[in-house]
Amino acid sequence: MTYEEALKYIHSVNWVGSKLGLERTQELLEKLGSPHKKLKFIHIAGTNGKGSTAAMLASILEKAGYRTGLYTSPFINRFNERMQVNGKQIPDGTLAELTGLIQPYADAMEDAPTEFELITALAMEYFLREKCDIVVLEVGMGGELDSTNVIGTPEAAVIAAMGLDHVKELGPAMADIARAKAGIIKSGGSVVSYGGNPEADPVFEAVCREKGAKLRQPDFSGIVPGEFDLDGQSFSYGGWKDLRIPLAGRYQMNNAAVVLETVEVLRERGWRISEEAVRQGMAATRWPARFEILRRDPVFIVDGGHNPHGIRATAGSLQRLFPGRKITFVTGVMADKDVESILGIIVPLASEFFTVRPENPRAMAAEELAGRIQALGARATPCESVAEGVAKAIAAEGPEGVACALGSLYMSGEVRECFAQNL
Repeated sequence: MTYEEALKYIHSVNWVGSKLGLERTQELLEKLGSPHKKLKFIHIAGTNGKGSTAAMLASILEKAGYRTGLYTSPFINRFNERMQVNGKQIPDGTLAELTGLIQPYADAMEDAPTEFELITALAMEYFLREKCDIVVLEVGMGGELDSTNVIGTPEAAVIAAMGLDHVKELGPAMADIARAKAGIIKSGGSVVSYGGNPEADPVFEAVCREKGAKLRQPDFSGIVPGEFDLDGQSFSYGGWKDLRIPLAGRYQMNNAAVVLETVEVLRERGWRISEEAVRQGMAATRWPARFEILRRDPVFIVDGGHNPHGIRATAGSLQRLFPGRKITFVTGVMADKDVESILGIIVPLASEFFTVRPENPRAMAAEELAGRIQALGARATPCESVAEGVAKAIAAEGPEGVACALGSLYMSGEVRECFAQNL
């Protein structure tokens, strides 16, 4: 099987899009010899910040000398991004080999696995073959019935910032979403929660009491911001002084505090993580499409924020870095998102919009999005492609301006490809 054949098979129309439940993943993994039972994990759920938190933790653990796996979704530019070991993506040949290994098992299943379930099983086998000391494992959706939740008690269960998303699948209320994400909390485990959500926090606290799990939360009031610019920011937190992260978003300091609390949990469990490993790991973190600077003349930022909570965080970062400035936005959204709330946040910051339709069947048409923006009294021009939207935004701003692409993580890869020579 070639790499191209492997991707074709993984993305096959035979797979049903989203089916919650663990049975299919468990069946596949059993046929592979249950590789997940021979690995250790940090399990990360939440609405926003999962990927950034995972990237920081993986970088720190690598600097601490551990062979570290990282499993994330979705990918931005290339499928292989989803599975990494010590910062290196799974090789094309290995992906093809493992897909060929798993295909007969998947084809023989009476209840066909979904694409995500197949990928999760494949990743577990990959991380075992790579002799990973620990795997940083990001939940796909929810928690309790997400295919990644086949694992036992992790070294730490981390719950990132909470917001309303995937309400169709997880439930309409914040408490419903919290209960789904609390499914990663296991008996006797250690939990680090972002906290600060009055509807979600009581759910996590109750589940921790029920399962005898230890819960800790960061104290964001203890964050002392330092210098910040387009290249990142420094901050202090608790006993940690003058840490540097090359991530410009204001919200990343909060994510970093969650990471530092998780480091303390890992230390308590016997993981040897020095202060130098923490400093080096944070400084070396790279995470594409999260308030990522793609150009400086004009400044062009891409951010994968796609729900009101994430968009609000991005807006705060823009106001922090460019106080009083109006921004040109390249915007595309999924039609099933809370578009009204998203636009309510960014329209007051905008000089104008160039709307696009991301490559996804759920995406809203550029013309419809432009019409909804115009109804709010803002300028909006629909574009035939993401590349056209990017080009028009750059031309509109000139060398001294600021432009930002946001609204959907699915279009971030297309935006980045427009600047590929600079990445």
